Amino acid sequence: MAEGCRVFVGNLSWSTSDQSLWQAFEQVGGPGSVVDAKVIMDKYTGRSRGFGFVTFQTPDQANHAMGSMNGQDVDGRPVRVDLASSRQPRD
Repeated sequence: MAEGCRVFVGNLSWSTSDQSLWQAFEQVGGPGSVVDAKVIMDKYTGRSRGFGFVTFQTPDQANHAMGSMNGQDVDGRPVRVDLASSRQPRD
């Protein structure tokens, strides 16, 4: 996957699922634009941590989604959308 294809999505509702996150962003990017959508869950409680990541086919689609979706409602909450930074290896 090319650099810059993944976005961070914050301020998610506790009820947002991987599927609803996928659907919300695919409406903006078009059919087939979303490669993956993942809501991050707490490993102890199994509850959403309130953020997730969406991966797009191209950096252009990711940039378009950032501009279009930042501040928009997803499952009743205005989300914050930013380009995801690379994950740093843990020591």
